[in-house]
Amino acid sequence: MTSLLSSFRLAGLTLPNRVVMAPMTRVRAAAGGLATSSMAAYYAQRATAGLIITEGVQPNAVGQSNPGTPGLHTDEQVASWRQVTEAVHVNGGRIFAQLMHGGRVSHPDTTGLRPVGPSAVAGEGDVFTPTGPQPMPVPHALTTAEVVEQAASYAEAGRRAVDAGFDGVELHGANGYLISQFLSDNANLRSDRYGGSITNRIRFAVEAVAGTVDAIGADRTGIRLSPGAAFWGATDGETQELYTALLAELATLEPAYIHVEATAEEALLRELRRVWPGALIMNPSLPMGPKPTGRDDADRWLGLGADLISFGRAFLSNPDLVERLRAELPIEPVDMAALYQGGNDGYLTYNAYQYPSEAAAVPVAA
Repeated sequence: MTSLLSSFRLAGLTLPNRVVMAPMTRVRAAAGGLATSSMAAYYAQRATAGLIITEGVQPNAVGQSNPGTPGLHTDEQVASWRQVTEAVHVNGGRIFAQLMHGGRVSHPDTTGLRPVGPSAVAGEGDVFTPTGPQPMPVPHALTTAEVVEQAASYAEAGRRAVDAGFDGVELHGANGYLISQFLSDNANLRSDRYGGSITNRIRFAVEAVAGTVDAIGADRTGIRLSPGAAFWGATDGETQELYTALLAELATLEPAYIHVEATAEEALLRELRRVWPGALIMNPSLPMGPKPTGRDDADRWLGLGADLISFGRAFLSNPDLVERLRAELPIEPVDMAALYQGGNDGYLTYNAYQYPSEAAAVPVAA
């Protein structure tokens, strides 16, 4: 059976283990969507992961979902990320930027802009704003020409990511954000070539990936998916047919990987593994679900054919997670109240495991 701690060759990168740090929003960016020295320290602390995937990074201004998140659409943002990528690389790590366009999951109080989406259908639930949670407004329904522009924003952000020193990018096609909204059968009510049939509903995702592949190369491009998830009210009916068709189209582009969340029945997830010819990163737990990913989950999914396993919350409170998994050390719980509070508390305050000193272990003679 494949070992979680064995190496893996991922599109030109040699990963020393199969442990991936999943993308997790931390809202610690500075004004203007700039990465900070604290963010550099945070990611560098976790550089023993086989691969780090950053928090969601907006590819353009209208794509920002939450306050305090970083971007990759200005020269200043690119420059600010270099301290992060350099710190990770100096510590021996590899890092992809997750490109996350919120689409309708946004608010004018955050961006100063009206959110956009495939159709004029508001998302379900409240979204974070600088003044607290607020209902999502009805988004501007993108024209056909505007859809093409938004798809191209991932490629442009990908170019900037490479300029900033990232090893690649992951397009966020999951969790009810813009790509997921186009895949949806209730957020996407379009009648043009981007809506209606499965062939049309997958078109935006395929074009976004294809553009990024053209811009920076297939080996630098991945995508995250959450089949059947229904986040923010975006459902994707005909889930198996939809994702089977999507993977068939993506396979022709030969991206570095797909990153799948366990948001559907296991039978469907195993079928997607069967039909996908490339590398698969599996996240065995639901985002913010009751049980974070553990070693048993990882070993099980490696046995089911996953190539890499992404860990989320366990990486927040255990910067040395790889060592803890290797030595079967205790996994510290995360302080949920500190996830989005800002500052370094609950961000840089978690330490590596402290082994008992040899002196303390030697009994003192009477």
